[in-house]
Amino acid sequence: MMSPSRDSLVDALSMKGGNGEHSYDSNCHYQRGVFSETEHVVKESIKEMLMNLDFPGCIKVADLGCSSGRNTLLAMFEIVNTIIETYQQLGRTNPPEMDCGLNDLPHNDFNTTFKLVPSFLEKLKMEVKGRCFVSGVPNSFYSRLFPSKSLHFVHSSLSVHWLSKVPDGLENNNKSIHIKDPCPPNVYKSYLNQFKKDFSLFLRMRSEEFVPNGHMVLTFVGRKVTEPLSKDCFQVWSLLSDCLLDLVSEGVVRESEMEYFNMPFYNPNEEEVREVVQNEGSFKINKVETHDHIVPYKIEKDDEDLISPELIEAGKDRATCLRCLTEPLLVAHFGEAVIGPVFDKYAQYMAKYLSVSGHRPNMTLNIVVSLTRK
Repeated sequence: MMSPSRDSLVDALSMKGGNGEHSYDSNCHYQRGVFSETEHVVKESIKEMLMNLDFPGCIKVADLGCSSGRNTLLAMFEIVNTIIETYQQLGRTNPPEMDCGLNDLPHNDFNTTFKLVPSFLEKLKMEVKGRCFVSGVPNSFYSRLFPSKSLHFVHSSLSVHWLSKVPDGLENNNKSIHIKDPCPPNVYKSYLNQFKKDFSLFLRMRSEEFVPNGHMVLTFVGRKVTEPLSKDCFQVWSLLSDCLLDLVSEGVVRESEMEYFNMPFYNPNEEEVREVVQNEGSFKINKVETHDHIVPYKIEKDDEDLISPELIEAGKDRATCLRCLTEPLLVAHFGEAVIGPVFDKYAQYMAKYLSVSGHRPNMTLNIVVSLTRK
């Protein structure tokens, strides 16, 4: 099997489609929890946006990096209902028409989402029925997606940390698929530069599409510290690297395949997010919040040589969650045969990691930023 080049690898980026055992739709409970934690920022932003725009008759909203399944329409359901509730609370008798754009890359499983649209429309408030229109927008959000000055509100959750391409200059990062301690000194700089370039482009594209005073709420996977090699900042990818290296040593994966694979992902810290927004200049920062990662179980294990059944299950759960995010990308580069072995190993490595990490501070978090188009 011919592996894709670094430049074409991102073409395969998508969450695992359908609604099977390993699909994104069946394993997106973490992402649902993140939206529940950040929903108040979305609602505040919508209400402020409507006040500033004097309640337009047609409102265009978009969810960028929407993925597929129930989570996509969960966010859009809350956005639409918040708009309607705000109109009602302020005495507006005529509800607006709603133009709802769902965006993701072309390989995204839009069909799974579209099958849920009729029930989504049926559950909306009575006042908006027949006035809400849903469409798919298959393209990279690092390009133009909508007509000039057409957007009123944009939401994107856990998407903008995915890069437009694998960064240049990683040829010597051949024992890891991401930033890892130790790694060549240029690796972190290459990832940071690509993030700055991509996020700046993302903001510029949206700035052309927004009406003045349009609002946007973005949620990133981020990190707490400035030092990129602080332990646990990129642990998800470090463990996946270890699994792939094991498969190289076992002859399942060719060494050359490992050497030319890097994840197109960067989790920034708050300072890096603020710096790009300020330097790009099209948006005003209304609010930035940070939330610790949601952990659905307590880690109380002291004996790292004994892995409890709870931690074994936790390792399997983390492996399944990562699989639904990365399987299409891994299959495109390494082939279908590696998926079972790599995530079996990942579950074991993660259980071991959790057994010794319970008393270390969590170095990753979620960054929520609310923006207004100037």
